[in-house]
Amino acid sequence: MQKTATKSPPIHLIGISARTSYSQERDKMRGLIFPCIQRYFHGALFEKIPKRKKPGTTFCVYTDYESDYTGAYTYFIGEEVDSFDHLLPEEFQKLTIPEQQYAKFTTGPAPMPSVIVNAWENIWKMSSAEIGGRRRYAADFEVYDERASDHQNIVLDIYEGLHS
Repeated sequence: MQKTATKSPPIHLIGISARTSYSQERDKMRGLIFPCIQRYFHGALFEKIPKRKKPGTTFCVYTDYESDYTGAYTYFIGEEVDSFDHLLPEEFQKLTIPEQQYAKFTTGPAPMPSVIVNAWENIWKMSSAEIGGRRRYAADFEVYDERASDHQNIVLDIYEGLHS
């Protein structure tokens, strides 16, 4: 997994979300992330998002952390939009990823879901020095673009928010 330091401007998203936790997601029968992803893709909800900035590029965001990655948080899946200056479809929410410093991790090609599970498990084991700073727990996110079209060889970027 390749790591670089970067700063990102605010990113405006429209999508759907679920409140969950690390322990809840470890139990596949109680997890809420996978059902949220299924609802988003199987219902083609992305097609209902107005003024999509990069159609086909999906953001998965972890935000509203109760404490750290082991506590409760909000999982959000959606697409980037230019602004929130239009009517929001009923089933959607909006979210702005704040401007902040990030450690950006790019995975090697691997099948889903092991590519994301293994990447996060490796990140969670890293010290602050290895990550490049202390985690902020404001918003961390994954970006799935054209490199994620082959589910057996997904490459994606994971952005870990850091204190400045």
